[in-house]
Amino acid sequence: MSPRSIGLSTDLNDYVVAHTTPADDVQQQLIDLTQQMTMSQMQIAPDQGEFFTILTSLLQPKFVVEVGTFTGYSSLAIAKGLGPDGRILCCDVSEEWTAIAREHWEAAGVADRIELKIAPAIDTLRALPDDTVIDMAFIDADKRGYHAYYEEILARLADDGVILVDNTLWSGAVVDDSDTSPDTLALREFNDAIVADDRVRNVVLPIGDGVTMIRRAVTST
Repeated sequence: MSPRSIGLSTDLNDYVVAHTTPADDVQQQLIDLTQQMTMSQMQIAPDQGEFFTILTSLLQPKFVVEVGTFTGYSSLAIAKGLGPDGRILCCDVSEEWTAIAREHWEAAGVADRIELKIAPAIDTLRALPDDTVIDMAFIDADKRGYHAYYEEILARLADDGVILVDNTLWSGAVVDDSDTSPDTLALREFNDAIVADDRVRNVVLPIGDGVTMIRRAVTST
């Protein structure tokens, strides 16, 4: 069974999926292949992927950064929404997982829009020139690194840019006081920091495992 958005029963999830533009053949193959892996829960939900495609097509970003690529479903979804001049920089540390991503990017005809950097993402982000402009970003990697990734991206974010952050509801654990695992604590701290950050505006969307959408606060003149 493919990943589903948080809080949805099986029946309601099936209804949502049935009433969302379906994954294409390559995306479905990627879903099916990833579901055979022990880390399959790291793949985003199909409706989340279609949301990313539509959002990308609306924003028409020129430069997108993805932190945490896994088997490539999210980057494939974003790439489908890019205009002819749009490009994605994908940051990951796994050759094994991203080999699957590369195969499916090629099959989908979007490989020419994607650059993959195998290295710690924080090093890749810090190595970007100071004048780099990031129009859109998706953070979905190690949870304790979220704030550092966010700060590096925000420093380069276009005035009308958007940052998407995955797993911010963490299967509901963020409201379970008995859960004091390091990743849960890191996500709570991140969520608290973002809502208190007067540089940005944000909304937490109950899609996938929780997606926080962030953009710069508009300053009145």
